[in-house]
Amino acid sequence: MRKTHTRQKWLPCLASIALTAVATLLPHGAAQAQQRYKVFMNMSYSGNTWQAAAANGVKALASTPPYDKQVEFKTIISGTDVQRQISDLQSMIAAGANAIILYPLSPTALNRVIKQACAKNIAVFTYDSTVTEPCAYNVSNITARYGANTAQWMVNQMGGKGELIFNHGVAGTTVTKTYDQQAYGVFKKYPGIKIVGDFYGNWNDATSQEEVAKILAAHPNVDAIWTVDGTYGSLKAVMNNRPARLVTIAGQSNNGYRLMMADPALQAKGFKGLSSSAAPAVGPYAFKLMMEVVTGKKKLDKRNIEYPLPWVEAKDVKLCKGDSFADGCNVFSADKVPPLFIATALDGQLLPELGLPAVQSGVPTPGATIQELPPVRYADNLPGVNCSECEAPKDWLEPNRVTPIAPR
Repeated sequence: MRKTHTRQKWLPCLASIALTAVATLLPHGAAQAQQRYKVFMNMSYSGNTWQAAAANGVKALASTPPYDKQVEFKTIISGTDVQRQISDLQSMIAAGANAIILYPLSPTALNRVIKQACAKNIAVFTYDSTVTEPCAYNVSNITARYGANTAQWMVNQMGGKGELIFNHGVAGTTVTKTYDQQAYGVFKKYPGIKIVGDFYGNWNDATSQEEVAKILAAHPNVDAIWTVDGTYGSLKAVMNNRPARLVTIAGQSNNGYRLMMADPALQAKGFKGLSSSAAPAVGPYAFKLMMEVVTGKKKLDKRNIEYPLPWVEAKDVKLCKGDSFADGCNVFSADKVPPLFIATALDGQLLPELGLPAVQSGVPTPGATIQELPPVRYADNLPGVNCSECEAPKDWLEPNRVTPIAPR
């Protein structure tokens, strides 16, 4: 009797130990799908329209069922100091984070602290910007060849000749280096394309407008402007200084810019526009993907994931009737949002849970529930961007969605 009693007494303890052992062998959170997850969002750059929209989208999703009951969510803003970001990440690890989503300031400087987080079984996801630590998940469209595809589109529209202004982004950033190298590689293939001026617009519309105006004063016959962010300001400079003859331009997806792309009166003056570039929606997309991994709903075979490159030409612009991207719409009326609102903060296919209030104020959409993501598209490896000991595809500088015309 005594031995039987002792055995029964220890059975619950043995069962508990066994369950704990199993849990440590399963993917992030798979053994405890109903627990509350401590999730941190670490922002570096803040205060601009792009970063605010991305952060608001993540915040709204964290408050959308079922995550509203599963996620303990907190945002930490580190600013532009890498050492401060490292310190903040260390604090999140010490606080018992289950997952961290961040906009990294450097592809290499955070590797050590990210490796520390991974050793604690913390899922680490970056968005838009990337790191080279192998245990992190990078979610970005930096590998989607924005520079090569937009440059080739512009060359095709220009017939392979004309004067061009080159609006860089922020000096020294991985995004700027990658996009610039691709765009220059395309333009150099066409002797008829002449870059008559370039500047670092810092992804800012006011700076871009001022600098384009200066170059126009010296080169009044400019035919095109290649840019990333700062597109709306670049175009406004031409409209203010040379309203009768506009330009071919490729760049960001400001709502006002998309409306102008579809304006027949501006098209009649020679305006040809393409709306593409990095989307703030990559932030909430990375959050959804991270939560599917953490809760065991999705297993990723690789660590670099490509967010689809937005691509809207004038013929594709469609006005939305409500507060979300539905039925293929992709722009709002001028009285609904300011001109600089970035339309790609929303994604009707990947992020149907989000509407205008979500990306503007971080509030969840009433009645929305989290929808499962489709299979991911894995990204190319780019040394120094999202990996270290790796090899880039031989054609990584070439366009992969626009067919080149022959040089003239």
